[in-house]
Amino acid sequence: MAYYNPEPDYTHGDQLKVGILLANLGTPDAPTAKALRPYLKQFLMDRRVVEIPRLVWWLILNGIILVIRPKKSAEKYAQVWMKEGSPLMVHAQKQTQLLRDHLSQTIKSPFAVELGMSYGNPSMQSAIEKLKAQHCNKILVFPLYPQYAASSTAASLDAVWNSLLKMRNVPAIRTIKHYHDHPDYIQALATNIKQFWQVNGQPEKLIMSFHGVPKFHLMKGDMYHCECHKTGRLLAEALGLDRAQYQIAFQSRFGKQEWLKPYLASTLEALGEAKIKRIDVVCPGFSSDCLETLEEIAMEGKHIFQSHGGGDYHYIPALNESEPWIHAMTNIALENLQGWVSTEWDDAAAKQSANQTAENAKALGANQ
Repeated sequence: MAYYNPEPDYTHGDQLKVGILLANLGTPDAPTAKALRPYLKQFLMDRRVVEIPRLVWWLILNGIILVIRPKKSAEKYAQVWMKEGSPLMVHAQKQTQLLRDHLSQTIKSPFAVELGMSYGNPSMQSAIEKLKAQHCNKILVFPLYPQYAASSTAASLDAVWNSLLKMRNVPAIRTIKHYHDHPDYIQALATNIKQFWQVNGQPEKLIMSFHGVPKFHLMKGDMYHCECHKTGRLLAEALGLDRAQYQIAFQSRFGKQEWLKPYLASTLEALGEAKIKRIDVVCPGFSSDCLETLEEIAMEGKHIFQSHGGGDYHYIPALNESEPWIHAMTNIALENLQGWVSTEWDDAAAKQSANQTAENAKALGANQ
């Protein structure tokens, strides 16, 4: 059996393209325990996600978690599942198409855009193979995580590198590490929130909730905590909020070890007990609404806050496929594509050059 995967068909003179690979976490194929089990196993076996010694973790994962959690997670997914499929997948696919459309208004040279997931489908490997099948010899990897974290951004890059290991003809790769303080990203967040407030009014306090990670990640050099706080500060400035009008918290704690604080659940409990009349919660680190935002934040968060005496509770939707976010994605991509794409492209000249390449190859004895 060959070690390397087969390369796509290529004919001398085929027009080469630049690929843009949008990278996100992933989602199960269906809201069922059967679909959740392999998805959770792939996700939770990633060393970037869980840094417990492998043997110990394998026993815990396979002996306890994968026996109990798939059914419970499936029930939660069923509450937020859309007619078109998983919310994250639906929004990510729309982002992919809209980004392709917006880039085509500026980029005249050949390019392609595909979506890949660190876990589940479409896999990162399948996305790269699609780009290579379209003759992309250069690929920009665009993780949909504004704040860098080893457990998210680096995990998506690992999936890319692992896909390249068995490719004989490896494309040139560029990566976007983060854009937590990019002006267009901050503006997209601010516009999204302002539009929500125009319809629903403004809260007594805005909670900016980011996905949590174990505290030791920060202590060992992960910059995620700092980037979340910078995003929060810049967003507050863009909204004209003073320090008393917003608060940063971290959600989705898992296990018994200490994670980044303050925990969102504890924050909501305290605000409820303080009889705050209204809070809004936004998740700036999520480019698309998903299980965590729609179930954990919009549903569970509301229950925690109001069961402790709080008043009105609103979850502000993620950026999803909003125009300001697609505009920001377009500009971030263009900044990182400099030198690879052209705003001035002569299609006739390109075809002539391709034909000449084919003729030169034929003259040298090439079969294709």
